[in-house]
Amino acid sequence: MHGFPWWPATASAYAGTIDFLFGSLLVVAALTSGLVFFLLLFFANKYRHGSNADRSGAIRKTWRFEVAWTAATLLVFVGMAVWGSTIYLRLYNPPADALQIFIVGKQWMWKAQHPGGQREINELHVPVGQDVRLVMASQDVIHSFFVPALRIKQDVVPGRYETMWFRADKVGRYHLFCAEYCGTDHAHMGGWLTVMNPRDFANWLEDQGGQTTLAAQGEELFRRYGCSGCHESGGTVRAPHLEGVFGSPVPLSDGSVVIADERYVRDSILNPKGQVAAGYAPVMPTFAGQVSEDDLAKLVAYIESIGPERSGS
Repeated sequence: MHGFPWWPATASAYAGTIDFLFGSLLVVAALTSGLVFFLLLFFANKYRHGSNADRSGAIRKTWRFEVAWTAATLLVFVGMAVWGSTIYLRLYNPPADALQIFIVGKQWMWKAQHPGGQREINELHVPVGQDVRLVMASQDVIHSFFVPALRIKQDVVPGRYETMWFRADKVGRYHLFCAEYCGTDHAHMGGWLTVMNPRDFANWLEDQGGQTTLAAQGEELFRRYGCSGCHESGGTVRAPHLEGVFGSPVPLSDGSVVIADERYVRDSILNPKGQVAAGYAPVMPTFAGQVSEDDLAKLVAYIESIGPERSGS
C-alpha cells in the first residue's frame, strides 16, 4: 500500500501494523459485501419474471449450512475486533519513561509546552526513537490532534485531560491537523511535527534560550494562588500534603480509591468538591475560571515533580 502516491507517509514503527489492520478490514468488508451483492443479483436474475427457473415446491433447508456460515462470519469479525482492540490497548498505554509534553488546543492553534519550559505554537519538535507522551486539553471546543504519518488521532475535549503516546522512527517533518470541525478557521488549524536526531533535538532545546522549567513555573503559581498556605507544613487549614501523592492511590471520602494522575490533579484544582480525600473537609475553593489551561499544565508538572516517579497510566 505504501507504493501508492496518495498513501500517507509512515514515520512510526506501528504505522505499518495499523495500515495492515485497515487493509484487512477493507478486504473482509469487500468480500462480505461482494458475496451478498453477488447472491442478490444471481437470484434476482434467476427468478426474474419470465425465466424458466423451477418454482415448484419449497427447497428443504439445512440448518447445518446456516449455522456454519453464520458462525464463520461471526468468528472472522470477532477476531478482527480482538485484533483492533489489542493494537488500541498497546497504543494507549505509554511506557513509564516517555517524554511528557503538554498540548493545549485553542481556536485555532496548537500550543505545546516542554518539560524544560520551551513553548511552541503549531509546531512540535521531538527526538527520533524516543517515546513521547502527550497530555492534551482544550481551551474552548472539541479539537482532534491528528498526525497521519504516525497514524495517531485523539479527540481533545474541554474540561478534561486526554493522553496519547507515540515513538517516531524516521527523521523528518510531518503535517499535524485538527481532525474535528471546531469553527470557521478549522481548516487552518494545523502545523508540523518535526522529528530530529537526539543531538539536534538537544541543540534545539538549548537554542530556545534560558528557560524556567515547567515544574518551577508551577511552583511559583502554587504559591501565588495560595495553595502552599494549606498544602504545606504549617498551613492554617488542614489539607492533604502533596509530596509523594502523584502516581499514588488516594482514598476518597465516599470509600472509593483513585490514582493521583494528571486528570485527578486537574479536577481537584477546578472541582475540589468532586473527589474529596478521605479524612478532610471539603473546604477548598474552586479555581475554575481563574487558572488557564497553560497554567494548569504548570501546576500539574510541579505536583508531579514532588511525587514519586511516574509509572504510566
